[in-house]
Amino acid sequence: MYLLKVDPRALVENPDHSRQTKSTPQADALLLASIKAVGIVQPPVVSQQADGGNGFLINAGRRRVRLAIAAGLEEIDVLVDDPANDNGAMRSFVENIAREPLNPVDQWRAIERLVALGWTEEAIGVALTLPVRQVRKLRLLANVLPAMLDHMAKGDMPDERQLRTIAAASPDEQKEVWKKHKPSKADPQVSWWSVAQALTKARMYARHASFGDDLAQAYGIQWVEDLFAPADEDSRYTTDVEAFLGAQQEWMTANLPKKGIIAEATNYGEVKLPPKAERVYGKPSKSDCTAMYLDRDGRVQTVHYRMPAAKKAKGKGASAGNDAADETGAISKPRPDVTRKGVEMIGDFRTDALHEALARAPIEDDALMALLILAFAGQNVSVASASAGTYYGNRRIARHAVNLFDQEGQLVLDNDALRVAARSILAEVLSCRENRTDSGIVARVAGDVVGADNFLPNMGSDDFLSCLSRGALEGSCKDTPVLPRQKVKDTRAALVEHFKDGRFVHPAALFAPDKTALLSWIASNAVAEDDESDELVEDGEDGGEAADDEAFREAAE
Repeated sequence: MYLLKVDPRALVENPDHSRQTKSTPQADALLLASIKAVGIVQPPVVSQQADGGNGFLINAGRRRVRLAIAAGLEEIDVLVDDPANDNGAMRSFVENIAREPLNPVDQWRAIERLVALGWTEEAIGVALTLPVRQVRKLRLLANVLPAMLDHMAKGDMPDERQLRTIAAASPDEQKEVWKKHKPSKADPQVSWWSVAQALTKARMYARHASFGDDLAQAYGIQWVEDLFAPADEDSRYTTDVEAFLGAQQEWMTANLPKKGIIAEATNYGEVKLPPKAERVYGKPSKSDCTAMYLDRDGRVQTVHYRMPAAKKAKGKGASAGNDAADETGAISKPRPDVTRKGVEMIGDFRTDALHEALARAPIEDDALMALLILAFAGQNVSVASASAGTYYGNRRIARHAVNLFDQEGQLVLDNDALRVAARSILAEVLSCRENRTDSGIVARVAGDVVGADNFLPNMGSDDFLSCLSRGALEGSCKDTPVLPRQKVKDTRAALVEHFKDGRFVHPAALFAPDKTALLSWIASNAVAEDDESDELVEDGEDGGEAADDEAFREAAE
């Protein structure tokens, strides 16, 4: 290393400098005044260009060189050093940290640049006297969306917990959330709490799992290490909640003790025991029963309870030894083939397909009128009996009926207009969604009549197939070249690939209703001619007309 006087304008800026965040105008003004008064106290460090050039590359002191040019200095002293193998990346990193700590954004970028140049995480930790865990933590934060990083470099930083949540999310998820929460001119500050809240995912930790590696592999569970957790605890977790709970459920089934049941938990996380069961808080006896359940964190919990002794039956026909204490109560139902989310998705698929069929599929006039009657029999329709002289309908339905009138207020009995109005009203009324708009079994009948099965979308997606149990997923492989895999995740991926260019409809999504349920609905709603038990709404003084459901409730009361 030797000292040399050079023209600062001849120096070449190193593209791999560590401090990429711009300095403030106040700091530049102070350094410029110091250079004009006493010159550059500590010479910048440069090295010969390694790409065949004759100039010198700035390794340290880029800001001093820039302000020396601004001060009008013709020559400055520089220290010429040998070129580094990594183009001075590590030297620049260390020099900047020694002068003034880099902000986290520049640290992330510097470490990623060193890794790209061949540095290992252990070597970076030794050179910077940082724990390897800290280096890995910074590398994880390098997964933050570049737009977020640019804003953080301005000084608006989230706290460590929020950073952990943001970095754990995928780039696409970060991009969507950033669109909603990015700063504006009116509000330049970012609500990092809102950003982290939008990216928060439920985590199931390995330390809470009762199952082993075999079930974890069977359910396709991939553990991810939480680098921000304390180093002395098992911080592995997964965000695949369905797979975690399924593995826990299978473990409980395989390890259920004698006289034991798998119970459900309440909304407050408490166990739901069989009726009349008395929970045992002390040491259980041999005659007591065991209940296993999953708490809010997905952990397997075990409680003991006892059933009350049955009263002895009187009479000669009374059987002896009928002791209710030996009964464990009702055992909880096994996991259904389709989860609640899957049922809701099927309801959405059915509704969209039904509406598309009502708009496009050929429907005969007699079937159209029959469907119209079925639509108003739906459980999501608030209509009082017309025989009582009172009708309470939805204003959205009325807007389709006005299209049947001309400008003079005359009803135009045009078949085309009637068909359009009838289809629109059916689409307004009939619904298969799993919410308060569900029309019930009549919507299933309507979809079967108009052939809405042909309008159901391809359900061979990862989003829907993840809602199926192992048995239902393997059953979906029937009539396909896909063979069930050892891992549920692999079977699902193979089905998604197979149906990528095709169409798959789960049998549970078909519109045709169960015959027993349909006959039961017909029987429960059949009314004899002399049956007058149904309550009718009496007309009010204003003729019984009402504009909304509130008026209907008032009239009914």
